[in-house]
Amino acid sequence: MKTMVLAIGGNSLIHSGEKGTISEQLVNARLVAAQIVHLLRRGHRIVLTHGNGPQVGAELLLSERATGIVPGHPLDVCDASTQGEMGYLLQLALHSELKRAGLNVPVVTVVTQCVVSLDDPAMKNPSKPVGRFYNHAEAEERRRQYGWTILMDAERGYRRVVPSPHPLEIMELEVIQRLVNSGALVIACGGGGIPVAWINGNLVGVEAVIDKDLASSLLASKLGCELFVIGTDTDYVYLNYRKPSEQALRQVDLNQLEEYARAGHFPPGSMGPKVESVLQFLRGGGKEAIIAPVEELCAAVEGNAGTHVFPRPQVDSESLRAQLEHAEARR
Repeated sequence: MKTMVLAIGGNSLIHSGEKGTISEQLVNARLVAAQIVHLLRRGHRIVLTHGNGPQVGAELLLSERATGIVPGHPLDVCDASTQGEMGYLLQLALHSELKRAGLNVPVVTVVTQCVVSLDDPAMKNPSKPVGRFYNHAEAEERRRQYGWTILMDAERGYRRVVPSPHPLEIMELEVIQRLVNSGALVIACGGGGIPVAWINGNLVGVEAVIDKDLASSLLASKLGCELFVIGTDTDYVYLNYRKPSEQALRQVDLNQLEEYARAGHFPPGSMGPKVESVLQFLRGGGKEAIIAPVEELCAAVEGNAGTHVFPRPQVDSESLRAQLEHAEARR
């Protein structure tokens, strides 16, 4: 049985236009769970990872608003809180869907820490927005009171920005591997994992955000997975996205995707991290990576949706037949 890492975004549980209530998130979790159970029935073993952008923003706001009544929580603790909260909602949904399908698969959430380097260049260049928008006066007050780095975000207001360093090590990797080997469906690396670093022999939390796709790619490589799947809100990876000349990539190899990335087709704030994580996975020995809509994950894994990336060029039967016909016509 082959193991895949399946990465979904925090927006998979909070759709556009929703308030993000627990009941809304649970409904959306059930939609994701139905897709996962279908894959399990097809014989796949799954490690599920997820983003937590909207959820950790809400957690930070709750902590900030409660200051003066109870002690506030730093970002790494909010990351831990949302891992547990979202893992719980996904477990509820998965257990329900598994029971309906007549499958006996244990489901467990592992609160996961990812080691980062304090010397990572990102630590000196905070760029990842977190939390809510502020007006200028509010932003200046929080800059003074908390020492935050705050920048204008898309002309909609000011937001706190934090570093986004690369994950180097997954602290709970051995535990995750044992659980996977036992047949459990493991939920891990929520929100990219809790950023931690070694300082004078002590493991300490870091106020930063790790990209969940990069953490998921690292996890997939360390687990020796052949397949890495990223669920997103677009049907394909595109060249010249949202331009008259846009082109969907249905199948592409590692070298081609690297060339497109160097040409600037995948901006850092959108598809860039997903493409980087796919490249990282394939360079590390992965056999296939897929980027596809969350609602079409099953079709994508079966080869009928999404963008499929391989280490080397693939020739499918249709392409091979066309090439043979072309060669025959030239004789």
